[in-house]
Amino acid sequence: MRDHLLNKLSDIPDETSLEATWGDHYAPPNDLANLPKGRTLRPAAVLVPIVQHPHGETIILTQRTEHLNSHSGQVAFPGGKVEEEDTGPVDTALRETEEEIGLHRDHVDVVGALDVYETGTGFAITPIVGLVTPGFTLVPDDNEVAEVFEVPMAFFMDSANHTMQSSTWQGAVRHYYDMPYNGFRIWGATAGMLVNLHDRLTGE
Repeated sequence: MRDHLLNKLSDIPDETSLEATWGDHYAPPNDLANLPKGRTLRPAAVLVPIVQHPHGETIILTQRTEHLNSHSGQVAFPGGKVEEEDTGPVDTALRETEEEIGLHRDHVDVVGALDVYETGTGFAITPIVGLVTPGFTLVPDDNEVAEVFEVPMAFFMDSANHTMQSSTWQGAVRHYYDMPYNGFRIWGATAGMLVNLHDRLTGE
């Protein structure tokens, strides 16, 4: 798995990029001509934690608490905004992961990155992919994280699970990826990044 990821993913970035090549607006059949132009994006980074279980890989996801001001109750990767003290997107992703779910960076083998993802809310997110060896103990931050769960990676590698939904946002119909799993709704940016992971690894 490690060699396959190293071969398919982007190099580990040293600096945060605001040049997004993937995002909420890229889900087909959205019109790329309608992408917002000229807005200032805010840098962020998330960790895509792939756990190497003997029975197969899983991906750790979180469900945010309902009282948060933004994206409350949504399923997400651990991560957040880049802070001044962060040395780059890897540092941001690992720091936020430690703070949100208690997974220490010593347990994470960073192997690469996905495409920078532009969200409708104005963030440019760098998804950092890391391999995690079982045996860790998670301590979620109750203020931010309502639940931590794992999903078999094979679920996301099956394109039949990449369903599409649509809604009206800012006067236009927008389509987005939606991947219901075991009572959790994995959609929007998180689902879009997982589609990007699928496409990278399968060559689609």
